[in-house]
Amino acid sequence: MSIDEILIVTTGGTIDKVYFDAKSDYEVGESVLDELLKQAHVSQPFFIAPLMRKDSLEVTDEDRLLITSTIKQATQSRVVITHGTDTMTDTAACLADVSGKTIVLTGSLAPARFAQSDATFNVGMAFAAVQSLSEGVYIVMNGKVFRADEVRKDRSINEFVTL
Repeated sequence: MSIDEILIVTTGGTIDKVYFDAKSDYEVGESVLDELLKQAHVSQPFFIAPLMRKDSLEVTDEDRLLITSTIKQATQSRVVITHGTDTMTDTAACLADVSGKTIVLTGSLAPARFAQSDATFNVGMAFAAVQSLSEGVYIVMNGKVFRADEVRKDRSINEFVTL
């Protein structure tokens, strides 16, 4: 089975956060996805489209429309979106009417720049999942693949769980 180029849309979130020291605030930096995939020796063709650098709590309805229109207009049929976890399900819901595409949203609970981060694992899992799943919208977090309309973030345990 041959899979064409995978589109990776970056929106910011914890995965791309930069912390300067214990007393400073964070900022969302440049995406680290290209470097993560290079370090993993990924040979599957991909294209990274950096759309925004926002904490997911700052993502607006207009931003979600931009994400949706970008994916609808893309020639790629398989898409990975990196997104902050707090409003990931909101963005996934906006993508529900996109047809003809396999869309996987992922993020991390700790910045990819941290040694003890779930980012590399989540991105790798999302990259593999987008190649094997059928058309639809999914969230890949915590070592699990969820249909986007059947998941929520449980903040009390800091994990995604099935509804």
